[in-house]
Amino acid sequence: MTSVLSLRLAGPLQSWGASARFTRRTTESAPTKSAVIGMLAAAAGIERGDDAGLKPLAALRFAVRIDQPGTRVRDFQTAHHSASGKSMPLSERFYLADAVFVAAVEGDPTLLGRLHAALRNPVYPPFLGRRSCPPAQPVDLGLHDHTSLMEVLDEVPWQASAWYRRQHRGRTDIELTVLREARDSEAEFADTFRDQPISYAAEHRRHALRAVVSDSVRITGSSARQLPLHDPFDALKEESA
Repeated sequence: MTSVLSLRLAGPLQSWGASARFTRRTTESAPTKSAVIGMLAAAAGIERGDDAGLKPLAALRFAVRIDQPGTRVRDFQTAHHSASGKSMPLSERFYLADAVFVAAVEGDPTLLGRLHAALRNPVYPPFLGRRSCPPAQPVDLGLHDHTSLMEVLDEVPWQASAWYRRQHRGRTDIELTVLREARDSEAEFADTFRDQPISYAAEHRRHALRAVVSDSVRITGSSARQLPLHDPFDALKEESA
């Protein structure tokens, strides 16, 4: 039986780009497999050019639950050439603000045990898609033995911030979208994303297509996580009707 490692991905800003075109860098609406596997590889100390070390991580099955979708925001950035000092073209970058996700990977228990330990004592610190986007809290949610992706995503408490949950008060359950890797029998109905990592090496970074289907789970409102002593999202006030 496989094990599942679950992660909480939350921070003021996140950016999960599956593609970049010239000076325009977009973000997907949820974390990509490439980014999450890259986070785990970095925590374990696997270097960018170590394709053999990356391979077993890339083979893990991946899913992500959207607990708080966030808001897409746009930023403009300027830069100067390090040698000449000449101004570079203005770049346009997109982020997700105030989003919360639960990501999960499924596979060999021994491998996931090592990755779980690495998350708690990472060689390279995690970030949410870009180095400028640190997580608000530790990303480790736990290692779950003898289970599956959907079982874990059905059981992990709702991770949304307190201010977001207040907007849903009075509801007995919440339906959350899950984006998961398609089974062979579902390939005909799946969407495809080019975020299956093959190599992170700067000279030949490569990704393959991955089939993804949209699913859902129902979480009871009372199953929301216990808030830590400090949650930066609590500073956001609920808008008046």
